[in-house]
Amino acid sequence: MTKKKALLISAAVAVICAAFWACAPQKPEPVRVGGIPETEFDPEEWGKVYPLHYESWLKTRDPKPESSSVYRRGWDEDEIVYDRLSEYPFSALLYNGWGFGIEYNEPRGHYYAVTDQIEIDQSRTKPGGVCLACKSPFHKTYTEKYGMKYLKAPFMDAVNMLPEKMRRTGPACIDCHKQSDMGLRPNKPHLDRGLAMLGKDKFSRQELRTIACAQCHITYYVPRDRDKKVSGDVMPPWTGSKWGGIPIENIIRDLLSDFRRIEWKQSVTGLDMPYIRHPEFEFFTNNSTHFNAAVACADCHMPYTRSGSYKISDHNVTSPLKTEMKACAQCHTESSAWLKKQVGAVQDRTASMLNRAGYATAGAAKLIEMANVEKGRGRMIDAGLYAKAVEMYKNAFLRLVFISAENSTGFHNPSEAGRVLGDSVAFASKSEALLRQALARAGVSVPEKVELELQKYLNNRGAKKLRFRKEQEVKDPFGLQKLFSQLP
Repeated sequence: MTKKKALLISAAVAVICAAFWACAPQKPEPVRVGGIPETEFDPEEWGKVYPLHYESWLKTRDPKPESSSVYRRGWDEDEIVYDRLSEYPFSALLYNGWGFGIEYNEPRGHYYAVTDQIEIDQSRTKPGGVCLACKSPFHKTYTEKYGMKYLKAPFMDAVNMLPEKMRRTGPACIDCHKQSDMGLRPNKPHLDRGLAMLGKDKFSRQELRTIACAQCHITYYVPRDRDKKVSGDVMPPWTGSKWGGIPIENIIRDLLSDFRRIEWKQSVTGLDMPYIRHPEFEFFTNNSTHFNAAVACADCHMPYTRSGSYKISDHNVTSPLKTEMKACAQCHTESSAWLKKQVGAVQDRTASMLNRAGYATAGAAKLIEMANVEKGRGRMIDAGLYAKAVEMYKNAFLRLVFISAENSTGFHNPSEAGRVLGDSVAFASKSEALLRQALARAGVSVPEKVELELQKYLNNRGAKKLRFRKEQEVKDPFGLQKLFSQLP
């Protein structure tokens, strides 16, 4: 081969390679960081430096596909807000006497976090400014600046203390990111206190991608005085727990340990009770398969995505079910349909157990009510049996609420969901047995079937019950609501 011919061939190869290189997709680049003023809370201002992230975050205000989840539909393009009390009728009985018993809706996107608080029945925000603990990026600053004046202020008064433009701003950039370099860090004092209880103060970047979400997706109590008035900022009930191990048993032990955790009186039983709110972090991190595999919340709910030539974490925070399982495809090679089927199987089993536990607990509640009525009539109800039945009942109720309030219908930790709900059924059954024994000893004839009177609790909760629309179907694929409501 001549030298001239070799040069021509080399040139031709170079041209072909250049053509293929030009057609090949560019490798996404990480977004360059820029400084944000230390006192800047407004996401719109952050968006001027990070427009891709801001545009992604704004999408949390958009409706999600209705068909994406059987059990967590949230809201759809017709703006139907789904009423959880109608979906799970036993909840209306059990939460009566509490704001959740008046209005309890499926959540919308993060964009509406404060708006939903403003628009919901204000029985839900009676504690006052402390209700903004998870919702507003100003909570830490205002707690430090104004203390109890802010925490105890009537809710709308506390909202009106915020800058006018940002009174409805929910979780924002400053809640999760450092202004200097966009590094992750929490901005909620209740989480800092909780992590100190766990003895955890150093975090890997992957752990921070879970901690950022744990700022709001944990359970907590609002500290109260003897009159159930607010006496401090919210606290997680994590006494005796550790990182990767916050079991429901420890949460219940903490909540029942002190009058300061007692927030409301349950109407049907007359019992002073604590409560459990959205415990996603506790549930997920307690030895779940995905947590043990070092998967973070953001891996599934904020997966990396390409925007132009840049790689960003998707700030349209939502369930993988609502994005055709794209987040799951990062690790799983099966089809979207197959993956959805697996999630559905877990959620169906959990919903089945949730109904069993719910109706069993509601039955025990009505028997406590019956025992109280009989005591009022002068009957001698065995005090020891009654006290033990109440203890069993509280354990059943709090386990039920733990799984019901958690936002994955069991998927974040399937085996733990089964264990907790199975124990709830067992505690409720034991409570019922003790109450039947106590009533029988007092000469009271207890019917085989305990009438739950669910329609009374569903219909007598004020105008907010009208938010239930005829279009809503109870999420009950196996007909369990009807079945369990008919059981004795």
